Amino acid sequence: MNQVLRFEWSAWGRPYHAARIRFAPRARDSELHTHADFHELMGVLTGSGEHLLETGTSPLVAGDVVLVRPRDRHAIRGSAPDGLEFINIAFPSSAWQGFLTLTRTNPTGSWDAAKRPIVFRSRDAVAVAATFEQALQSFADEPGHFELMRFWIDLLPQISPEELPARASGSQAPDWLTRACAAMRAEENLRGGVPRLLELAGVSPAHLSRTLRAAYGMTPTDFVTDLRLEQAAALLAATSGSIATIAGRCGFASQSYFTRRFTAAHGVSPRTFRHRAQRAFVP
Repeated sequence: MNQVLRFEWSAWGRPYHAARIRFAPRARDSELHTHADFHELMGVLTGSGEHLLETGTSPLVAGDVVLVRPRDRHAIRGSAPDGLEFINIAFPSSAWQGFLTLTRTNPTGSWDAAKRPIVFRSRDAVAVAATFEQALQSFADEPGHFELMRFWIDLLPQISPEELPARASGSQAPDWLTRACAAMRAEENLRGGVPRLLELAGVSPAHLSRTLRAAYGMTPTDFVTDLRLEQAAALLAATSGSIATIAGRCGFASQSYFTRRFTAAHGVSPRTFRHRAQRAFVP
């Protein structure tokens, strides 16, 4: 079963959720799940394990920091001989995107565009573990938004991405593309589709296509469709609007077309996705 988890069901009105999680060697995997509206950072403290993904299995070892996005369907398994222990920090995607924009962190957007969760290597594993421990302690003491900001600000300078998989050519995305792609997250722009992306970019269709492929490894149509499906998933989980209304809000021409694309992307229909989201919980 694929669970779809929603932030508010675990955070109890707090700005983030934190938990220490242990998996015994070869213990039963965690439930396969995705996130409706939140990102999470996993800080591996001790032992080793496996990150089970639709695209395959990735190793997890002490010192790793993993960024999991809402669309990542994943589960965890501990490995012999010691199992796996990590601290998990979950936070609303809207707050995370706002922080990235404010601090100009990952301006190319490659972390979101990558096909797999982003794995970071710590420059100082002890310091990184202490940062996660502090966030966990603050969560137990009724944290405010400042504690979440401090966690991000303390953590990011201590880690570096293992790779940037979305950049096939290794070239930086130009500022005009970064700005246009960020602006496309607004619903009114999503409804405008690729023509609106072209207006925001201010370049020719051919130039946009070449640059987007080089920076993010996808076509303009695929980029817009992915953003629309991401927004639709958040609306299905967080609102009571009809599926037809959500399809229209996200720029799909018809409910039937939206249903086909959503089902192909998520493996379940929009109705089933919403049904599971309304009954899911954070393990």
